[in-house]
Amino acid sequence: MSNTEDHEDDIPLDALPLDAWHRANGARMVEFAGYEMPIQYAGEHGGIVAEHNWTRESASLFDVSHMGQLGVSGANAGEALEALLPGGIMSLKEGRMRYSMLLNEDGGILDDLMVTNAGEQYGLVVNGACKWDDIAHLHEHLPEDVTLTHYADNALLALQGPKAADVLGALVPAASELTFMRACYADWDGVPLWISRAGYTGEDGFEIAVPGEHAEKLADALIADDRVNPAGLGARDSLRLEAGLPLYGHDMTDTVDPVSADLTFALTKKRRETGGWMGHEAVSAVLATGPAQRRIGLLLDGRMPAREGADVYAGDTKIGTVTSGGFSPTLGRPIAMAMIDAAHTNDGTALECEVRGKRLPANVSPMPFVPHRYFRGS
Repeated sequence: MSNTEDHEDDIPLDALPLDAWHRANGARMVEFAGYEMPIQYAGEHGGIVAEHNWTRESASLFDVSHMGQLGVSGANAGEALEALLPGGIMSLKEGRMRYSMLLNEDGGILDDLMVTNAGEQYGLVVNGACKWDDIAHLHEHLPEDVTLTHYADNALLALQGPKAADVLGALVPAASELTFMRACYADWDGVPLWISRAGYTGEDGFEIAVPGEHAEKLADALIADDRVNPAGLGARDSLRLEAGLPLYGHDMTDTVDPVSADLTFALTKKRRETGGWMGHEAVSAVLATGPAQRRIGLLLDGRMPAREGADVYAGDTKIGTVTSGGFSPTLGRPIAMAMIDAAHTNDGTALECEVRGKRLPANVSPMPFVPHRYFRGS
């Protein structure tokens, strides 16, 4: 592409805009997606389980600034994105969002993402671990008359939980008007914000893009409310697992197609038929024949969780592998996602997971494990 803007600031690649803020608030930092990120916090409401439960009951503030925030603009931006994404992009009304994926020619998932019609451009939020590869892929395949902008100087905060709307609405009234998968521009105390009612916890909530230099001010304003506590990667992962939401690089990769990943809903029906997007031929073949393997949920007996990489058995036959797993604080039992042979994917099918040389009984379960509580309007 000939016309590319890159909004960079002086923050090192391995530090979040709120790095000092996290440390001052008692965060334990770990390496993730090339950044140092908080996995959990100290204090009365700190720790993965406490942060998980607080999110379910009130509202938690997560820092997801490692994610890539991109803009795609130009007269043909929608058409150009539809050549790469399998969802309906040009049909999105202004302020509407859609979950989609970047695919390779073989139908493998390069990344999953959110795309929003932001008016003058389409906004994309991509995974932190993949963002540089995504940017390179977009550079390679978007036409010359389309501009790709990387908002590298923005922070991205996620306020998640049943009280998130009341908290954010008190600061930014426009947020209260949004419903699930809608977004808007807003002004808060002279600071420009981009707010979407979405997230990665299964709870109601928001993701807020804010210029990095104002991120600390906004984070302080949010946790000044007694209903809000900071939460880290640990709770984010246990919440998304309970919500049945896949994690890129674990539950889906560039060798896994959307049908096998149980993400067929993201393939807009009309576009499945008309095609015109990268990977269409390969994905259509899987749709026609059915996948050899499929991502499913597992409920395990006992207390011992099956982690990623654990083998899954039907009798003495290995039929797949756990892709994400852990102990569910909400259900009080182990849960997992696995990629297994399609013949064994019916709900209720009795299987076993091998953990530390032991076979743990498990049953195929519908997902989400814990019902979503997105706000779709009264």
